[in-house]
Amino acid sequence: MRVVIAEDLALLRDGLTRLLEANEFEVVAAVDNAPSLVKALAETDVDVAVVDVRMPPTFTDEGLRAAIEARGKRPGLPVLVLSQYVEQLYARELLASGDGAVGYLLKDRVSNITEFVEAVRRVAGGGTVLDPEVVSTLLAKAGNDTGIGNLTQREREVLELMAEGRSNAAIAREMFVTEKAISKHSNSIFTKLDLPVDEDDNRRVLAVLAYLQGG
Repeated sequence: MRVVIAEDLALLRDGLTRLLEANEFEVVAAVDNAPSLVKALAETDVDVAVVDVRMPPTFTDEGLRAAIEARGKRPGLPVLVLSQYVEQLYARELLASGDGAVGYLLKDRVSNITEFVEAVRRVAGGGTVLDPEVVSTLLAKAGNDTGIGNLTQREREVLELMAEGRSNAAIAREMFVTEKAISKHSNSIFTKLDLPVDEDDNRRVLAVLAYLQGG
C-alpha cells in the first residue's frame, strides 16, 4: 500500500515513515510543507495520505487545504489528517464532500501503533475514522434542532461509536450487547434524525456527520 506523509516536524515525520514501513506500507514521499504535498499527490499514484493540519509557512491549516485541494482533483482520495488539538472546523471541512475515505485523529493516537495502523488501513479502504474526542465535540455542539436532543443516552453512545467508523458488530462487542440490539438502536437513531437507513457503514457515518454539521 503506497502512502504519502506530510509532517513538518522531522522527528515525527521520520517516526511515521518507519512505523508505516514496518507495517508493510510503502512510503513514496515524506514532505514537510503543503506545496510539496500537493505536488506529491499530483505526481504519485498513492493509496492514502497522512497529513498534518498545520504546516509552514503560517502553521494554520495549510496541510488540510492541500488535502482538500487534492481530493478536489481526485474525489475520494483517502486522507488521514493528524492534529494536535480537536478543531471542529477542520473536521467539518474535511468531511464536507461526503466522499468518504477520510480520517481525523489527534496526534496522541499515533502512540497506539496497532490502532493507528488500522486507522490508516481503514481510510485507505474507503472507510471513515474519527478521533473519539472529535466525535464528542461534534455531538456536544449539536443542539435539539439537529434531532440529537431526542436521542436516549444509549442511542448517543451508539452514535458516538458509529461515527468513529465502527460496524454494528464492533459496537456490540464494545457495549457488551447483541448485534441485533445495536441494529435496533441504529434504526431508532436514523428515524429520530430523519435519515435513511443505509447498509453501507461508511455512507451511514457520513450521513450522520453531515446532519450534525447542518449539511
